[in-house]
Amino acid sequence: MDDSMVGTLTIAALTGGTAVLASWVTSRGSTRAARIQAEIAAGAQRAERLRESRRAAYLDLIEQTHLMGELLWEIGDTLRLPGSAARTTALGELHVRQVAEYVKIRRCARVVELEGPPRVADAALAVQKRTGPFHAAITAALAGETDTHPAFDAAFSPFWKALENFVDAARGAHQME
Repeated sequence: MDDSMVGTLTIAALTGGTAVLASWVTSRGSTRAARIQAEIAAGAQRAERLRESRRAAYLDLIEQTHLMGELLWEIGDTLRLPGSAARTTALGELHVRQVAEYVKIRRCARVVELEGPPRVADAALAVQKRTGPFHAAITAALAGETDTHPAFDAAFSPFWKALENFVDAARGAHQME
């Protein structure tokens, strides 16, 4: 083999080696870029699922609070009636419904507590706790206490204010996501 042939083979080997090396580097870069792009897409999907999950939890609590509010208005009307066996029976039935609705609000508040963030969870638990005075007034009326409707009526404003605070906290959290 003459020198020109050796030089040509050397150049060909170097060119081939460079091409293989360049291909390997490009392949690694492409693989890394694809992996990063997939991680970003997966993160965006997780964030969107969390956002939708939180939104659903917030809406469930708001809806359940309004359903409870409707029942509480009905109970308040019954508490204003004069004492009678019919009133006591109606209050007993309403009390059973109130407890069932409380269980639903409690579940909704716990889901919000799970979904977070903490400020919204605290506001949800405050809504749940604001049902306590209503329950106490109904229980007192069923125990024979008279004139429990003023305490019952006084519980409405803090109850609706707690819901308003929850909605504000949920809106703020939802807009920041």
